[in-house]
Amino acid sequence: MGLLAGSTIMLLTIIWGTCVIVGKCNLVDGVAQDLQDTKGFNLIESGVSTDIWTSYTARIMLISIIPFLIVQILQVLSSTSGRHLAILIALIVSLLLLISYRLYQVLQPWIQRRKISYMKYKRVILGLLRHLKDRAVGRLLRDNGEPNEEAIKKLFYVVDTNGDGNISYSELKALIVGIRFEEIELKRENPVDKLMRDFDTSLDGQIDETEFVNCISKWLKRATRIRTASSGHGSHTLRFLNAFHQDTERELDLLDVGDESEKELKDAGDSRWTSIKAVLLLLLGTLIAAAFADPLVDAVDNFSDATGIPAFFISFIVLPLATNSSEAVSAIIFASRDKRKTTSLTFSELYGSATMNNVLCLSVFLALVYIRGLTWDFSSEMLVIIIVCVVMGCFASFRTHFPLWTALVALLLYPFSLALIYVLDYVLGWS
Repeated sequence: MGLLAGSTIMLLTIIWGTCVIVGKCNLVDGVAQDLQDTKGFNLIESGVSTDIWTSYTARIMLISIIPFLIVQILQVLSSTSGRHLAILIALIVSLLLLISYRLYQVLQPWIQRRKISYMKYKRVILGLLRHLKDRAVGRLLRDNGEPNEEAIKKLFYVVDTNGDGNISYSELKALIVGIRFEEIELKRENPVDKLMRDFDTSLDGQIDETEFVNCISKWLKRATRIRTASSGHGSHTLRFLNAFHQDTERELDLLDVGDESEKELKDAGDSRWTSIKAVLLLLLGTLIAAAFADPLVDAVDNFSDATGIPAFFISFIVLPLATNSSEAVSAIIFASRDKRKTTSLTFSELYGSATMNNVLCLSVFLALVYIRGLTWDFSSEMLVIIIVCVVMGCFASFRTHFPLWTALVALLLYPFSLALIYVLDYVLGWS
């Protein structure tokens, strides 16, 4: 248990803080500028930033502490059977979270592609609205921010080139091609089909006047809900469209930090050899862990008896240095490349490792305690894990940039954790 607590806390404090320091770049509007580090050790203007998927990983880590909370809360029960039941409930929840986390990892690439595809579609909508605004007779938005339906109806007849009262697929395609999108690959992403599905609510293959007005009004209303301080100058409608553009680009940037193409991701996912190699390495690691676990525990006990140092502190401080060494080295090397992409990978790895500690390792531990009927005597370790995971999880769940001062907070959490465990176990007598 000391190894579990020490491993999780070291990942989220010392290693996390070190990665912020070695990976620091100039921060401009909350975004780290790749390979630019001219601010020195400025606590506010220097730091790192990540993509939004890293924040999602931190939120999953927060959810993974639910079994810890269940055990802590239900340990107040006075009866032995009640405490035993608490262990069983926490074990079931932990296993369910483990299964859910693995499913998320399987589905995450698909979710990521869907979100990126939607954000690129918003680019098409934005280009379409700007193009229609330039061709509109009158303003598309009234002074109160509501869509000007009369102006939108006039636009309908501009797009309806053959004058039959409907916009066909070919007319819509001619409109999109005429806009000349620079950032959209029309053949691969096929925005015309997506627009047709959005406009054609009656599914008759044609866009009538009512469908056109309703769809354009819907997107104009979404644009008016965006409020940014730097929406720029210009006409009433243009200000809202500029704000919509800034919001779309910011979201797409947070979603798609990496530079890998979808084909490369697909090729990597389809590699059978990668899967076989991963399974073999997992089996090898399991065998090594099983072979050395018992001698390791004996060595810790013997060293503790010889030095008079409590075995918990040896497993809490010394052992995580060994077990986390590979993660620490790889994380620091990745972070030191001073790129937002590698920083995102680094922090995702740290949060993922903490999550696996919280669900997989804890599940094994709870199963042993429950099956063998052991006494639960680990409340202080649980409490410290909860505190560190909540602090760092909340920290990383709702922001994507971390100035240098955040590294100091993380680093100070480690000695705080040691002191708290010492007070709880040896002063208040929790152990």
